[in-house]
Amino acid sequence: MTITANERLGLAPTDPRPANETTPLVDRRTTNPLLGDQKMKLGLFGTNCSYGLIMSHAPSTYRVTWEHTKEIAQRADAMGIDALVPIARWKGFGGSTNFNGNCFETYTWAAGIAEATERIAVAATSHLPTVHPIVAAKSATTIDHISGGRFALNLVMGWVPPEMEMFGSEQREHDERYAFGQDWIDYANRLWSEKGSFDVDSTYFRGRLVEAYPKPHQAPRPVLINAGNSPAGIEFSARNVDINFASLDTLENTKAYTDTVKSKARNEYGRDIAVMTYGLIVCRDTEAEAKADFQRVVDEGDWGAAGNVIKIAGSGASESFDHAVREMQERFIAGWAGYPIVGTPEQVTEELGKLNEAGMEGMIFGMIDYNEELKHFDAEVMPLLQQAGLRH
Repeated sequence: MTITANERLGLAPTDPRPANETTPLVDRRTTNPLLGDQKMKLGLFGTNCSYGLIMSHAPSTYRVTWEHTKEIAQRADAMGIDALVPIARWKGFGGSTNFNGNCFETYTWAAGIAEATERIAVAATSHLPTVHPIVAAKSATTIDHISGGRFALNLVMGWVPPEMEMFGSEQREHDERYAFGQDWIDYANRLWSEKGSFDVDSTYFRGRLVEAYPKPHQAPRPVLINAGNSPAGIEFSARNVDINFASLDTLENTKAYTDTVKSKARNEYGRDIAVMTYGLIVCRDTEAEAKADFQRVVDEGDWGAAGNVIKIAGSGASESFDHAVREMQERFIAGWAGYPIVGTPEQVTEELGKLNEAGMEGMIFGMIDYNEELKHFDAEVMPLLQQAGLRH
């Protein structure tokens, strides 16, 4: 039961909504492109972290500077890309690149990018054990207002033990991380929705006379994302989020996975969920050029950093990556174990279409050189996607 602060103190009850909170809540389907009507949604992944999605010394102009990440965001916004999803990283993976070690914090990054763009959805990625729900919910609400309802929150359970050790905590066992995550998102949802004050007494959190104003611009809350692909991750996604991002290897597995996630959400929780994937796109005028540039990423790969990632992922820290550790080590080098699309504009369009037919409603992707390759993608691929009926 919600109890206002005045009622707690024995004073006359008052309207629990502050008099100065007049911002109307809006239907997020009208403001957030991640819930829009594009048949195949597109987003950029990792434009806030050094080397993006490639663990490689392959040539690129990509750098982690504010000017450069903002330029990428504004270019993506202008060409109609639907979303920007950053990587949350507190510690690099070593090797000769210290992969992802130079990284903008994602809530503040998202706030800046939201102000610098007009239409694109902007996400923050949050390792839940590192940010208290009160702080995260307030930060998310602030960015949601800055963006006019374009914000999304990517929920990560915290899977890298050296990062957890930076915060003075030991890594929880895999499924317990999702139990913590459930407590965390339950708390955040109350902060986004409940009027007045309330007490929290759950397994992982305690709070007295908790309240949060203003409420998010989107109703009933910002778009939520999760990339858990293990049984516990699928359960969490089906119960809580709007979009599950899948790390998959084949189109056959893609179809089976999307059916599983959607059925669980619908049958067990009475809700709909979208499923999208991620990967690396290398698009060139000829197939030979695309394959050569992809191979260069592998040949000049930082196998030291890749070995560190594989060691962590294969230790049980992230069951979502187990299959990739065993079978697709090169995909860590070239695309963070995501789905690679390599070829001509026509081939890229065809592959995106196949993913869509298999149940994927979108793809967030990295590039070897985001800013330069987006120009080619805009000129050559976007028109083909429209012709194919995947975009409008």
